[in-house]
Amino acid sequence: MDYNLIRRRSNSFKIGNVGIGGTYPVSIQSMTNTDTHDIDATYEQIKLLESAGCDIVRIALPDIQAARTVYALKEKGIKIPIVADIHFDYKIALEAVKMGVDKIRINPGNIGSEEKTEAVVKACADKNIPIRIGVNSGSVEKEILKKYSSPTPRALAESALLHLEILKKFDFNKVVLSVKASNVPDMIEANRILAESTDCPLHLGVTEAGAGARGLLKSGIGIGTLLSLGIGDTLRVSLTDDPVKEIYAAKEILSTLKIGENSGMDIISCPTCGRTRINLISLYRQFEERVKFEGLDKLNIKVALMGCAVNGPGEAREADIGIAGGVGEGLLFKKGEIIRKIPEQYLIEELIREIKVMNGI
Repeated sequence: MDYNLIRRRSNSFKIGNVGIGGTYPVSIQSMTNTDTHDIDATYEQIKLLESAGCDIVRIALPDIQAARTVYALKEKGIKIPIVADIHFDYKIALEAVKMGVDKIRINPGNIGSEEKTEAVVKACADKNIPIRIGVNSGSVEKEILKKYSSPTPRALAESALLHLEILKKFDFNKVVLSVKASNVPDMIEANRILAESTDCPLHLGVTEAGAGARGLLKSGIGIGTLLSLGIGDTLRVSLTDDPVKEIYAAKEILSTLKIGENSGMDIISCPTCGRTRINLISLYRQFEERVKFEGLDKLNIKVALMGCAVNGPGEAREADIGIAGGVGEGLLFKKGEIIRKIPEQYLIEELIREIKVMNGI
């Protein structure tokens, strides 16, 4: 972690083969949107998420039969931890535990009596399976809503802490807390309250964020603000889109904040202006697609795509490698030193080739 970003010290434990909390890296999560009963489709989507950089995947379990998909996925070779998303029926959670799930996500308030919660906690404790408590504005208890008049940040945090006390009553401490809201300031404040009130790992996310630029901005601001304060152990960028795009967005957030031992490729580029004599917007899109397709986005290097000599080797001197546009051609440079001129139509191909050579690929 760079630039003295001090991370909140939280309790740490393993979810399957992934450590969270403490000094473990911030992990990226997503959730499948396939029919969980369709084992093959769910398997294929998880593999795509894993290839994109997903660390932990959550699947919805609406019934007992869906819970048995967990076992089938493990048998087919899924290695990343699987989180079972449970609502209302505690028996589904018990079945998921039997099937080898790596974490259970519940809201103790919507699965019935404390006896049912205790049954889930005992089953998880016996198998060393962590529990994530999930709270959002629609799940806050009536008593708490009455106290605060609406699902305010403090109401959200109080609801999560109330459920945490229930689990502590059963001597269970491998708990992740997640408080989400569609209102970004509420999400930020609720998590700040939790960060000061407990040492549980915190899972970050802006719920119902939407799609496209709006969804990305809401998640980037909410999650990014908390991470910049050192708060957050796992995260999900929730988008109304292909879940793989959530992984790319999460990686961008972490990379922008320089979080993690390998925060991935940092692409810098100028916004273009009247000096630009090269189709930089198109070149940028080509480059971004190529590095993702070839898996080069995982390389921990800084690449510059600049529109002209003014914004080229000089302004982007700190980049490991880059290009600067001219008239129908561009300059290839490394650490501010010009290497050679390249015709515009070959710029991206040559840049990719040089990146591979630099990294022994």
